[in-house]
Amino acid sequence: MLPFEFILPGRPVSFQTKDKAKLQAWIALVQKVASQMWDSDRPYDNYVRLKLTYYFDAPSGKEDSVPDSDNIIKPVRSALAGIIFEHDYLASDIVSRRKNLNGSFRVRGMSSILAEGFIQGVEFVHVRIEVAPDPADLS
Repeated sequence: MLPFEFILPGRPVSFQTKDKAKLQAWIALVQKVASQMWDSDRPYDNYVRLKLTYYFDAPSGKEDSVPDSDNIIKPVRSALAGIIFEHDYLASDIVSRRKNLNGSFRVRGMSSILAEGFIQGVEFVHVRIEVAPDPADLS
């Protein structure tokens, strides 16, 4: 079950977009890919850590049109609720980041799923869901 990961090809849509049709299409894509990749017949029913990494394509220093990492969380988290985890509040730990595809990367230990994202040659979001750390551990 967990950890579980998949990629979402294309540019993510911010929850704050004025184009609600585009947002709904993005949510539908997240749900479709997650449903196809999830190998359980029911959602996980405990706390999870959700890691989102948006690999974008923009010239260095010209990244002002790239969605902020915090604005891509809500549509993905909402789309995964009911499919991967029962309720969106179960995503208790969330990490969201952006990385420019024009940068340099160390590839040692890269998962085959993440490698697939790079091979496709387009912007993508790597989604990884893990068991959340112990809530009593404050470190």
